[in-house]
Amino acid sequence: MSPWTSHTSMPSINNQFRKTPLLGAFLLLTCFLGSSISWAQQQQDLQAIQEQIKAKKEQVAKQLQEAKKLQIQLERSEVNIANTVKALKKTQAALVDNNNQRSSLAEKRETVQTQIQQQQKGLAKLIKSAYMTGNYDFAKMLLNQRDAANFERTITYYQYLNTERKTKIDEFRLLVSELESVNLQLEQKQAELRSLQVDQNAQQIELTEGKATREATLASIRSAIESDEAKIEILQQNEKSLQDALAKAQREAEKQKQTFAGLGKAKGKLLTPAKGELMRMFGRIRQGQIKWKGIIIKGEVGSAVIAVHQGKVLYADWLRGFGLVTVLDHGDGYMSLYGHNQALLKQAGDIVDAGETIALLGQSGGQSYPNLYFEIRHKGQPVNPTTWLKL
Repeated sequence: MSPWTSHTSMPSINNQFRKTPLLGAFLLLTCFLGSSISWAQQQQDLQAIQEQIKAKKEQVAKQLQEAKKLQIQLERSEVNIANTVKALKKTQAALVDNNNQRSSLAEKRETVQTQIQQQQKGLAKLIKSAYMTGNYDFAKMLLNQRDAANFERTITYYQYLNTERKTKIDEFRLLVSELESVNLQLEQKQAELRSLQVDQNAQQIELTEGKATREATLASIRSAIESDEAKIEILQQNEKSLQDALAKAQREAEKQKQTFAGLGKAKGKLLTPAKGELMRMFGRIRQGQIKWKGIIIKGEVGSAVIAVHQGKVLYADWLRGFGLVTVLDHGDGYMSLYGHNQALLKQAGDIVDAGETIALLGQSGGQSYPNLYFEIRHKGQPVNPTTWLKL
């Protein structure tokens, strides 16, 4: 082996540092600078992430603020629609009643006209009978005393004819007066009909405009809420609003003396609250970790929403995320909730029977199609409604 072999093969770092101190200093400086650059980059990355998080929070907060303003507009639109629908429903009922009254008056007029014709015929017969008797007058009969018996019969018959004729004439006058009254009532009903039709047309226009305003507001809400974070936050806020409303309603219910037996014995026997397609949503994921606490029944706009059991109206108002809502207290901690209605027909404090119509099915609360949102809660906790309804 050459004496140079061991000297030139892979010297250790320490030996190299000792032999070339400048090289060692350079390597140490390079390591230090590399570590410094890595740490600085991490700091920059961390700051960038923090800025992104801040920007995201600001974006979500802005979306929520905009959504809150739009929800106020939505509430106003849907409450106006509900009021218009109720007014229109009242007008339509008045139109039906007006039509029935006019039909009844027309039948009465026909009956009176028939009676008048019969009275005219009766009077004609009396006049003819009076003529056949010779149109005797009292002066003639007093001077003619040759046949006393005939005179007595004639005067008696004459008096009978006179009395009968007077009665018929009085009845005829009454019938004519009644006919005039019926005709006047018919004219009034016709005027009332025209006024109701004007109201109905105005209400239809108002309803159409209200729906258009609502759709524009919904489009703005959908445009404002873009992120999943905002959607989840809104659902959580809606749930809290519902919880607060139910808690308040429950406190009010506890103050009342009116009590009901609850739903315990009615499990599986409760009436279905609306006609339509049942969607078993209870317990399913809605958004993020938020689950459905009720069911959806797709139905027709304006169809009846009925009470599933006897109870008392605890809450009847618009609620964010749920639209026009009615909540019934059934006693023993049981409550039923009916949301997304088009209009509410009962007020807080009303007592309702099972099967009684309490609302009209709709799509309030920002729904894109008509449906009923239905919940049952026991002592504040939601239970699966499908196990309680008679399906």
